[in-house]
Amino acid sequence: MSIFLDRESRVIVQGITGRIAQFHTKEMIDYGTNVVGGVVPGKGGEIVHGVPVFDTVKQAVAATGADASLVFVPPPFAADSIMEAADGGIRYCVCVTDGIPAQDMIRVKRYMYRYPKERRMVLTGPNCAGTISPGKALLGIMPGHIYLPGNIGIVGRSGTLGYEAAQQLKDLGLGVSTSVGIGGDPINGSSFKDILAEFERDDETHLVCLIGEIGGPQEAEAAEFIRDHMSKPVVAYIAGLTAPKGRTMGHAGAIISAFGESASEKVEILSSAGVTVAEHPSAIGATIARLMKKAA
Repeated sequence: MSIFLDRESRVIVQGITGRIAQFHTKEMIDYGTNVVGGVVPGKGGEIVHGVPVFDTVKQAVAATGADASLVFVPPPFAADSIMEAADGGIRYCVCVTDGIPAQDMIRVKRYMYRYPKERRMVLTGPNCAGTISPGKALLGIMPGHIYLPGNIGIVGRSGTLGYEAAQQLKDLGLGVSTSVGIGGDPINGSSFKDILAEFERDDETHLVCLIGEIGGPQEAEAAEFIRDHMSKPVVAYIAGLTAPKGRTMGHAGAIISAFGESASEKVEILSSAGVTVAEHPSAIGATIARLMKKAA
């Protein structure tokens, strides 16, 4: 199995008629993802890359049985699109949109928690690269060719460092079960802890690679979860060892404002929880390979 996506996942793209959305929709279809439709208000009845466009998510779900959605909607309207997906019966949603106001994401999270856990949509992002289960499905903007199918789970705030880890693993002949981008914004749909729990339950995942960065408490919360609840080995890399305190670096969420939010402090917290920390981004693959060999 894999987490969130498989060959049977029925995917819609919200905002499918946009130029960038059309490009990535074709990439997903070419990869083998089961894209069954798109949603753009006022453009119902159009066809994009051979799939029908609907005016609403509810119409798309009723007509196609869609259970996953990719949100490719501009920042002012993205929050409403995520909430529409939750209301329309989508089970897993990826939002790649960058620049959604934090106040909007607070509203989204409150809205999602209106639903009981068994009906609550899982959201990853915003401002993420997406999710891929290699050889099965791709939901996002990831370059699918760098991912080999395998037994290593990847979860990260940085899309490009996730790509780097996947390419290093491929070069070493190692593959990925699922790679999940949780996004670099201060308020996101799923945390490291949420995704780690999914990987711990996944029989296909034997080791997890966590890619963090400065800012926010998520890595510290992940360390506590790993220490208390994970049986699988975890390798981590934390970006931003030289970042100055108080300055946003890259992502909106990458700003050090409290103890435990600098890269060095996160490295220390993760190490004390039993996580193997790679010292440099170029060492991620080799560190994982060493642990896999040791586990075998």
